[in-house]
Amino acid sequence: MNQAGQQQSHHVAIIGGGFGGLYAARALAKEPVRVTLVDRRNFHLFQPLLYQVATGILGPGEITAPLRHILRKQKNANVLLGEVVDVDPAARRIILADGILEYDTLIVAAGMKNHYYGHDDWEQAAPGLKSIEDSGWIRQKIFFAFEVAEREPDPEKRKAWLTFVVVGSGPTGVELTGMLAEIARDTLKEDFRSFRPEESEILLVDAADRILPSFPPELSGKAKASLEELGVRIRNGTKVTAIDEAGLTLRGSAGEERVASRTVLWAAGVSGSPLGVGIAEKTGVTVDRMGRIPVGPDLTVPGHPEIFVIGDLARIPGKGGNPLPGLAPVATQGGRYAARVISKRLNGEGAPAPFSYFDKGTMAVIGRHAAVADIGPFHFGGIIAWLMWLFIHLMLLVNFESRLVVFIRWAFSYFTFSRGSRVLLHLGTVRLPVTGPNRASRSPSAGGKKIEKDDTQRRPGHAAEKRDDQRDLRRDPDRPDGGNDRDAHENSD
Repeated sequence: MNQAGQQQSHHVAIIGGGFGGLYAARALAKEPVRVTLVDRRNFHLFQPLLYQVATGILGPGEITAPLRHILRKQKNANVLLGEVVDVDPAARRIILADGILEYDTLIVAAGMKNHYYGHDDWEQAAPGLKSIEDSGWIRQKIFFAFEVAEREPDPEKRKAWLTFVVVGSGPTGVELTGMLAEIARDTLKEDFRSFRPEESEILLVDAADRILPSFPPELSGKAKASLEELGVRIRNGTKVTAIDEAGLTLRGSAGEERVASRTVLWAAGVSGSPLGVGIAEKTGVTVDRMGRIPVGPDLTVPGHPEIFVIGDLARIPGKGGNPLPGLAPVATQGGRYAARVISKRLNGEGAPAPFSYFDKGTMAVIGRHAAVADIGPFHFGGIIAWLMWLFIHLMLLVNFESRLVVFIRWAFSYFTFSRGSRVLLHLGTVRLPVTGPNRASRSPSAGGKKIEKDDTQRRPGHAAEKRDDQRDLRRDPDRPDGGNDRDAHENSD
């Protein structure tokens, strides 16, 4: 077989269809290789806008795009829907739940998961935001809380339903908090009759001494002022010691405090997937405390030049020795770099210069006309930062159709203060209070359906389980509190 034939037979397998994996696949479009992209979902997810799905501005289809459609014109690329359960570096095989996939070169872009620091039981009551399923469940929790409050006659119980707590004040937590405040103050202002949504209490909790700790202090101050203007209460220097479906326990300088809340959202930390731990063990390296795999200057696992790790799952040394954050630009640049290394190897060229991340800056949006931007020597906030945030995120969407639809939805939301995606789906059996100002006038004898007392909501896709009021859900902390979420913008793979 000639050299061209040998190259053509070279198989590059990519685990993960997020920013890192997708951009690596696209960068190999003109190379004489076979590319197989494996993902347990058949779509690419634009994670920086997940919080907007969670708060009803956008629908799931507007931040997702089918992987097969994205790569449809790339003849050397194939997409496999499959669950990767293990990797065998010695045999150069990927172990799928239903088969085996061999490779010559492997690119791992498996991403991260929500991390509860040893308190996995908190996941059920405090969902995190890492997947499209997470965003749907959070949206259900938010708007269901207002529906229950409309029928709840007991002031204390109603207050618990109208108290929203976000744990973690990184970009994801700040953006979620700002959107919650806007929902209560503007979106739902005239929708209910037995209470005023703007009286809802929005609480942002973090163990750090300021919000957005990765941003310069002056931008943290601007963000804090914007949130407080929206009525948000900020509790810095406060740890979470317990979370359950009725609320959470906080510990600050004044001691412990119990907060009754039916909607607690987790934005305080992420960790590497179990797949990353398995790869590290088999390749003789040790993951860091966040579960990230250390990589060399060429983004390969030490001692295994055939295995690249990119995106959130990779511990990549940055300036000063600190690891690069899990941002989408880090993942995309890493994907393109890995493809360049592979190309040079196949063409018998020397290795490229070590990977160097070009920092384009970071941004966080707080609310209407409010955002902060940290771009090189420039630190600013306000409407200019907000407009820049809108434009950049619009352009980062992978296809024109998504950009057009998102632009229209944003414009509609801006002028009407509306949230188009507020429909509650998959509620299962829902039991609402039978007493209250809006007690049903239709009795069973009059053709109405009897509603049982004891508010209960079942989480879609899970076995029915009764709770006092609502079946909440989801994820994990020992830094119960404040761990900085590596954010929506950091959710990159």
